[in-house]
Amino acid sequence: MTPTPTRSTASERREALVDAAVGHFAMTGLHGTAVSAITDEVGITQPYAFSLFGTKKGLFLAAVERGFDRVEETFRAAVAAPAEDETAIKAMGRAYGGLLDDRALLLVQLQAYAASGDEAVRDVVRRRFAQLYELVRELSGADAEELQSFFATGMLLNVAAALDLPQLLFDEDWLVECLGRGDA
Repeated sequence: MTPTPTRSTASERREALVDAAVGHFAMTGLHGTAVSAITDEVGITQPYAFSLFGTKKGLFLAAVERGFDRVEETFRAAVAAPAEDETAIKAMGRAYGGLLDDRALLLVQLQAYAASGDEAVRDVVRRRFAQLYELVRELSGADAEELQSFFATGMLLNVAAALDLPQLLFDEDWLVECLGRGDA
């Protein structure tokens, strides 16, 4: 007897779409991504995807929100369990560096910044960036100068992820110095 396939719930399909969307939008951005590529990967129809998100931009914004959510979760977890003698801001920085393994997550952030010429995208990205800034301030107690340095380093890590520089990390002295790794 063949088992009866189980149907996914709307919530599960929504999550699967957002997961797939992060990878697709990370590589080709809001305007370069075909919704059909995302729906084909998940195995649902485009009309169903549009019933969940309204528009391609709605799906893109859900992917952007997912990226910010993941960074916030990473920072909260880092502060909850810092390494011995590690300040909160150092723990968050170390944890963010660990996100380099999830290149799509960091690339979707860059795509969100690039798409901020669109007012709706800009509004979401501004709101979420401000929330992230306030979260880091709250969790770390850092002053304005430390926060500026923290976010500048984070952007450098995003650029490093976009250029796939971690693959070169131990082969290029300039890169070791630039990313602050090792004694180079």
